[in-house]
Amino acid sequence: MRTTGATPLQRLLRRADFLRAARGVKAAMPGLVLQVRRRTPEETGDDHRPRVGFTASRKVGGAVVRNRARRRLRAAVVDVLSRRAEPDHDYVLIARAATAGRPYDDLLADLERALDRTRAGNRRAGGKDRSPEARTLEARP
Repeated sequence: MRTTGATPLQRLLRRADFLRAARGVKAAMPGLVLQVRRRTPEETGDDHRPRVGFTASRKVGGAVVRNRARRRLRAAVVDVLSRRAEPDHDYVLIARAATAGRPYDDLLADLERALDRTRAGNRRAGGKDRSPEARTLEARP
């Protein structure tokens, strides 16, 4: 993936990686949903680059609309996430019905706010962190 910022990003392609990211912290915005999950040291190995994946279901629209939404999310990642992504993290951007038609500046603002919410661990960002690490912390008295 081409980036103009400081952090080179790697693509998420395997279904299992998307499912693991879905167990992380979420932030829903009008133009997108962001899922973020920190990878374990075993998963990371020597490659600490952040990884990013994109998805747009048929709820978003037909093939043309879904592809446009994904292209806009990829552009937003180059503009925002390439400079704000943290190492050892997986990011999944999910298109919403408004993604394809939303003004680009608003889409960038949505991504910035979603990143802020997921970093703060804000409960409004999507509720409980369902990652195995969080479950271990919750189980302790």
